[in-house]
Amino acid sequence: MKLEKIHLENFKTFKEMTIKDLPALCVFVGANGTGKSTLFDVFSFLKDCLESNVGKALRQRGDFREVVSRGEHERNICIEIQYRTEITKRKRLVTYHLEIGREQGKVCVVEEFLRYKRGSSGSPYYFFRFSKGKGAAVTNEEDFSKTDEKLNRETQDLGSSEILALKGLGQFEKFKAANELRAFIENWHVSNFHVEASRGLKDAAMYAEHLSETGDNLQAVAKNIHEHHSEIFAAIVRKMQRRVPGVSGIETTDTEDGRLLLKFRNGDFRDPFIDRYVSDGTMKMFAYLVLLHDPAPHQFLCIEEPENQLYPTLLHELAEEFRDYAQRGGQVFVSTHSPDFLNAVELDEVFWLEKENGFTVVKRARDDQQIAAYMADGDQMGSLWKQGLMGKVDPR
Repeated sequence: MKLEKIHLENFKTFKEMTIKDLPALCVFVGANGTGKSTLFDVFSFLKDCLESNVGKALRQRGDFREVVSRGEHERNICIEIQYRTEITKRKRLVTYHLEIGREQGKVCVVEEFLRYKRGSSGSPYYFFRFSKGKGAAVTNEEDFSKTDEKLNRETQDLGSSEILALKGLGQFEKFKAANELRAFIENWHVSNFHVEASRGLKDAAMYAEHLSETGDNLQAVAKNIHEHHSEIFAAIVRKMQRRVPGVSGIETTDTEDGRLLLKFRNGDFRDPFIDRYVSDGTMKMFAYLVLLHDPAPHQFLCIEEPENQLYPTLLHELAEEFRDYAQRGGQVFVSTHSPDFLNAVELDEVFWLEKENGFTVVKRARDDQQIAAYMADGDQMGSLWKQGLMGKVDPR
């Protein structure tokens, strides 16, 4: 599955925004405060809504009044995504729509549906459609050629107007489309990596299947890959050897008290360095390689400002790692302030965010004729950004 469109209404700084035709690698640039982190928070918000409910996800962000756009407190928050998935042996464009509002002072899901159009004309096919905790879902989804009268609809009451139908229906395989989308969103990885969180002794029993958002289980994940996917771990180490001077090997060590320690070997010294004493850049590069070489990769990644703590010459290779991940079937969103990182990306992959009348708008580099012409002549995106050619985005 791959996101093809995002539409937002009244979500923080995004009063109304649509991005279409999303590539596998999307790179977002913009001044501080233009909404890059807010855009990524949309994905965290949807994931939080599934893990708990809409009300709790809003309270984690300061409640409805803090999430809805300024001056729009009487309006609803709308999030809509489109993606392609296989239905009856064909890739079809599916729309998931979520509208959140308030009724009598309480948060509720005003409308939620999952649908696709069966052709260029005619009414859309709804897998499910709910409002305020009640609605109906189709149980014979593969029979899309049937008329509405012949579709089997099952009425459902979720028991709460704050619970997503996607969460309730997605638990059951008979609601295939909901089950697939729920699994897709729950598998999203929105990175909030902290170098210090990844260092030091860690409990050997920590979760080890995937790198956590903060990276605090890096040792456990590395050990899991080393023990069960040795060829992948060897590939990670080879890349570290090429990209980080002095690194000749990496190993995980179990301590006597049941904890894990990460060690980096340097060819100039006999004894390895424990992770607490290696550079931030070394830790971060290793963490990204572990994330990007996950044996069971995430279908969707969000990475904020990967250039922090990394030497500029590594950024071109890191961009290539992101693109390679995307070409293997994932999708990667990256925000950056680095001209060096931008120099490694392509025209079609770049978007910039800027403020108009206090709200965020998103513009695409390929739609700017001047930027497209310069890129066609061999210029690099980071250089064009430094020259101030991306609208109101000031690289200084």
